[in-house]
Amino acid sequence: MRHEFTAVYERDGEWIIAYCPEVPGANGQGRTKDEARASLADAIALILEDRRDDGLRGVPPEAERETITVEVRAA
Repeated sequence: MRHEFTAVYERDGEWIIAYCPEVPGANGQGRTKDEARASLADAIALILEDRRDDGLRGVPPEAERETITVEVRAA
């Protein structure tokens, strides 16, 4: 499954700090933009996985589940 997010980069001395406005708490860092991007991507994946697990924790076993795909229309 493919998701697209915004990455914002800021320099802090020798480090590049990255964050994602759409996923609060998702931050990354690296000495290069590529390292910061990879670190941010890992953080986003971990946060989304944790939110999914947390959200499904209270779902009764007899409830029906399915995966849906959502396409965001350009403004």
